[in-house]
Amino acid sequence: MRLGARHVWLALATAPIIGLFALPILYLVTVSFKTRDDVLSGHFWPTVPILANWPGAFEAADIARFILNSVTVSVLAALLTIALALPSSYAVLRLKIGGKWLADVTLSSYMAPPIVALIPLFLLLKATGLLNTRAGLILVYGFANVPVAFWLLTPFLRRMPIEIEQAAAMDGAGPFRTLLQIVAPIIAPGIVATLLIVTVLSYNEFLFASAFTFSDATRTLPVGISLFQGDRLVNFGQMAAASLAGIAPVYLIALFLQRYLVSGLAHGGVK
Repeated sequence: MRLGARHVWLALATAPIIGLFALPILYLVTVSFKTRDDVLSGHFWPTVPILANWPGAFEAADIARFILNSVTVSVLAALLTIALALPSSYAVLRLKIGGKWLADVTLSSYMAPPIVALIPLFLLLKATGLLNTRAGLILVYGFANVPVAFWLLTPFLRRMPIEIEQAAAMDGAGPFRTLLQIVAPIIAPGIVATLLIVTVLSYNEFLFASAFTFSDATRTLPVGISLFQGDRLVNFGQMAAASLAGIAPVYLIALFLQRYLVSGLAHGGVK
């Protein structure tokens, strides 16, 4: 009975938290089945549900291409971020390269508002011919999220016993080989968790994508959804439908990889 009562109290305590996260998604679902007048009425549930917003959203804008662009850019940018952040964090933490100040500078660079870097990055991409290209966005996101990945990977490296690396060094393994063959497999849950987080950050980014892309061939989903807002009227129903279609890939990735995400963030690299 005590165990049953504990489960009841746990369910009652977590229900408001679950509702807090589920309510916006549920409201987005209801809006996708409302007419424009029904949305403006303020009712939570649609008075007369309609399906026209879903095909209308894909007819009004190339949502499928926007989703493909977002997935491609965010995944490749996340891989680039990990490729840069993993050896960097290992070099700073284990090899003591740069001292403590380098880690502080790396983290502090993420504190500046992104708008500060907008004009320099625009001119840099224009000069290199990468403006209005997915490759340009991949490079921008890949480098911009390095401080986040550095901050997330550092605790996993700290929890790893240094004796393992010392044993590898005694066997003749250099730092790079030790990182790839010894350290990376041990902290794999942390790497996967970091990869997922920076992927979501890139997938949801709007400022750089709106400034550096000008055509449907390169626009990402956040920019594509903003196209539903006209000068006078906003088609909320189609925007809600496009938003739900756009967040589906992120939810599916999180659903299938949640085990790695939870175990990585909760337990670190060493159990």
